[in-house]
Amino acid sequence: MTYPAHTQTGWLFRPDFGRLCVHLVLLAYTALALFPIVLILINSIKTRAAIFADPLALPTMKTLTLVGFQKVLASTDFLLYFGNSLYVTVGALVMIILFGAMAAWALSEYAFMGNRLLALFMAIGIMIPIRLGTVSILDLVVHLHLINTRSALILVYAAQGLPLAIMILAEFIRQIPGELKDAARCDGVGEFKIFFQIVLPLIRPAIATVAVFTMIPAWNDLWFPLILAPSDETKTVTLGVQQFIGQYATDWNSVLAALSLAVIPMLILYAIFSRQLIRGLTAGAVK
Repeated sequence: MTYPAHTQTGWLFRPDFGRLCVHLVLLAYTALALFPIVLILINSIKTRAAIFADPLALPTMKTLTLVGFQKVLASTDFLLYFGNSLYVTVGALVMIILFGAMAAWALSEYAFMGNRLLALFMAIGIMIPIRLGTVSILDLVVHLHLINTRSALILVYAAQGLPLAIMILAEFIRQIPGELKDAARCDGVGEFKIFFQIVLPLIRPAIATVAVFTMIPAWNDLWFPLILAPSDETKTVTLGVQQFIGQYATDWNSVLAALSLAVIPMLILYAIFSRQLIRGLTAGAVK
């Protein structure tokens, strides 16, 4: 018995089949993205011999060990490094969101001479890596007497994240209906109140998007902590992990344990901002 051609191949074009394919692709990408994190977590609680014997195997009663975590917490100032990373990341994040939103508000709301030129300058800041100016940044930090301080890292990360934050937030601010702002001005509301009480609450998804895209590079960075703040009092987590990596031998238990502890805050913050992040990405795609 034969069926019409459209009934034989029609299932390929059904909405349910297309949705299933999309979910399969997303699940595959999720597994690919989470695989390195899961691999680190699994091997952080295994013996050194088990790590090299079968890195993909789950720990057993014979291979299970917490010696790496014991070394990290007992023999190093890991909590200090962790606090430094948290302080630097949160400080840079606050500056990026506050100043980025204010600059985006000015560029999108007010017409002034050099508006487009300033927006182009910000766009160039996205395209040019900040590491190309490492020598000039180091010279400036030395002249400002900020070497080996967490403030230097906060300023550098804020400068690194501001261009992208301004571009994202400005696009969202332009989508806010002008009637809302005009009605507030007619009621005598000042510009600062309009910005903090009307604009900022409406762009929370964009703020969450900016937060996720800027906090991860700041937390994971090794380049600038190594150059600007390498002292024991200002080391970050990524720089502190390097003491377990030697020229001839590497303490992989301690390295993986430190990385496991370092990834926890990012997972927590991502879980907090995930809903707003998805809303921001979806809104940006629709617009």
